[in-house]
Amino acid sequence: MNFQAIRVIYKFEMLRAWNTLLQSIASPVISTSLYFVVFGAAIGSRIEQVEGVPYGLFIVPGLVMLSLLTQSIANASFGIFFPKFTGQIYEVLSAPISFFEIIVGYVGAAASKSLILGTIILITANLFVDLEVAHPVWMVTFLILTCISFSLFGFIIGLWATNFEKLQLIPMLIITPLVFLGGSFYSVNMLPPVWQTVTLFNPVLYLISGFRWSFFEVADVGVGISLMMITIFLLSCLLLVWWMFKSGYRLKQ
Repeated sequence: MNFQAIRVIYKFEMLRAWNTLLQSIASPVISTSLYFVVFGAAIGSRIEQVEGVPYGLFIVPGLVMLSLLTQSIANASFGIFFPKFTGQIYEVLSAPISFFEIIVGYVGAAASKSLILGTIILITANLFVDLEVAHPVWMVTFLILTCISFSLFGFIIGLWATNFEKLQLIPMLIITPLVFLGGSFYSVNMLPPVWQTVTLFNPVLYLISGFRWSFFEVADVGVGISLMMITIFLLSCLLLVWWMFKSGYRLKQ
């Protein structure tokens, strides 16, 4: 394992986030705070409780997941796309490092930035609601798994994209709608039976459900199923990245 190469890639990506602090950290936190004001105050005044949890508390896990998913994808996709765009990717590919070490460097940095962001959002949430975590260990587990898996997914998007427009295509048209339709601001049990069944095909539902359970012991699906789904997604992304590096897909063109 070439730890020196991993450290260089990781440090470079973290420094890039520091240089764009307003965009990387401040902007998502401000956006999430606005969600708290709009949904927590305006709608929360009309919906007292969901599944026995005050509405202002109920939406916290969904808002955290909304930011984590979008930022993990954005950080990882731009991190690998920009070297492709400038031609620096060939220096990385010609260096004596394996694809796994490249992934650890880029994805590790993207996941770290998302973890920092998620922590700041949780601290910010305490300014609006009295937040308590029933299972801190499981909360951190879901947080880490989500950051790593969707940073991997963002890494795949960065390899696949051929221009800056494609970097935003999947997050805006697919991921964001899936988050909103995955129980971020409501319980799936509130839906008609037909739509409950349809929602079960939304992979983001399992992330939000498991993460919410770690706070309030309330879940739309079983916690074991949530862990299984996120693990399968992570392994699938890792396998796809391995194939893309082995075949040179969008790397050696």
